Amino acid sequence: MKSRSRAALAVVAALVLLAAVLRTQILSGFGSFLVQAGPPEKADAALVLAGDNSGNRILTGAELMRQGYVRKVVVSGPGGDYGLHECDLAIPFAVKKGYPESYFEHAEHFAHSTAEEARATMPQLRRDGYHRIVLVTSNYHTRRAAKVFRRAAPDLTFFIVAAPDPYFSAGGWGHNREGQKTFLTEWEKTVATWFGL
Repeated sequence: MKSRSRAALAVVAALVLLAAVLRTQILSGFGSFLVQAGPPEKADAALVLAGDNSGNRILTGAELMRQGYVRKVVVSGPGGDYGLHECDLAIPFAVKKGYPESYFEHAEHFAHSTAEEARATMPQLRRDGYHRIVLVTSNYHTRRAAKVFRRAAPDLTFFIVAAPDPYFSAGGWGHNREGQKTFLTEWEKTVATWFGL
């Protein structure tokens, strides 16, 4: 009788472990779906998208310039708190980290979504003669941003480079609350984009 109980307990433990592994693999796959980026490519400019409080996007864009991938880093800057645009804060942050201010170009606007940001920044990119653009955004935002920008400007070529996010990684987002919130919010926005919302 004891051997059957132990065997049953072992089977249950194995099933629980298998379920946990499968859950992790499935959820990791959903996280990986959000990330669609490649290695840097030579381009006319990098466009650093707004919405990053960690500074990783601006620093990734600045590093692309330092390494010779782009000629200029255009920093998207929606209007925000206290009458400042995000680019007014991001560029000095990068300068304090050792990057020359001459690397950067302000792209001030009042967009409230990725689609609005695409529409707001395209005229400036075209005016400045940028045709090949490295789009720099957080890893979790790469797939949706690529879709939105390519739809908004089919005449331009976009390469997508992911800036690291302090809380989200494709396989590790479920280990902290901020990563979980980022995952859920980005999936909600991705589905809304599929429906043109």
